[in-house]
Amino acid sequence: MGGLLSEIGKSLAERWVSLLVLPGALYLAVLAAARVLGHRHALDVARLVRYVDSLAASPRAGSAGSLAVVLIAGLLGAAVVGVFAQALGSGVERVWVAVDCDAWPAPLRGLARRRVAARADRWDELTRRRRAEVELRARQQALEPQAPTASSPTAPTGAPSPTGRQRRIARIALERPICPTWMGDRVAAVAVRLRREYDLDTATVWPHLRLCLPDATRAEFTEARSELGRTTTLTGWGVLYVGVGVLWWPGLVAAAVLVFTGWRRTRAATDHYAQVLEAVTRLYAVELARLHGLVHGEEPQRLDRRIGRDLTFLFQGQGYLIPLTAPRSEAVPGG
Repeated sequence: MGGLLSEIGKSLAERWVSLLVLPGALYLAVLAAARVLGHRHALDVARLVRYVDSLAASPRAGSAGSLAVVLIAGLLGAAVVGVFAQALGSGVERVWVAVDCDAWPAPLRGLARRRVAARADRWDELTRRRRAEVELRARQQALEPQAPTASSPTAPTGAPSPTGRQRRIARIALERPICPTWMGDRVAAVAVRLRREYDLDTATVWPHLRLCLPDATRAEFTEARSELGRTTTLTGWGVLYVGVGVLWWPGLVAAAVLVFTGWRRTRAATDHYAQVLEAVTRLYAVELARLHGLVHGEEPQRLDRRIGRDLTFLFQGQGYLIPLTAPRSEAVPGG
């Protein structure tokens, strides 16, 4: 037991140092350099070197007590900055993965709803055009069974193909938008699909489903969720570097790079998280139903509407919410 606790403590210490202390120490160092250089001497490395030399030559610099105080203060300050960056990352996540926009304050809620309406209108228009193009191609192929040639195109000149139109639709949302952002709609699409295909309310069933997952599957899901948190924390660091940019203009460059990188990585992490969430639900919902006596026998059985409805009815009214899943009233129109 002592060895186990030692290993756990060592692992926690390593994560604490890598996730909080090192990025925080770098931020404090850059902030100190920004205060010394300012905008006028932003790239004057010699000025920074002279300032560091003057600190090293100070009589207090050689005191063991002073060094210990500086070291402890630096570690604590770095940790505090790291925690603040994580808090900012959580705020960024709530804005970017905006599945709970109806719970935002009134002014932001109104902006979010207008954004949802604009995205939904654009999605509806592109979907209507794609459906019309597909129908036109089907009619032309019915009239001309032979393979299309360059002299008999199957779509108007200059118009995008149905496949290209589908990619444009997917860049807005995979399902009809119900969130103000692509990331929110990517996660909400999981609930929409499972409700449409299996009458399964993911928000109700998920807390119970997660408990019956095998360890490897639960670890995969946890890692996908943790990666999403890490990417938004990277964006939180970018927001912090805006403060450095107030004193030192290269800080604004660093902030822009961090925010852009965090945004790109968060999109990818959100997509991966949604894929894992949907796959896990489809694979293990039947096992959850079997554990609760809704499926009898040991033979494999696929998820269907009966199982989805039974699971939803079994756990309804318990007030659970899946992390980052759209509210039920939004995920399913009229639900």
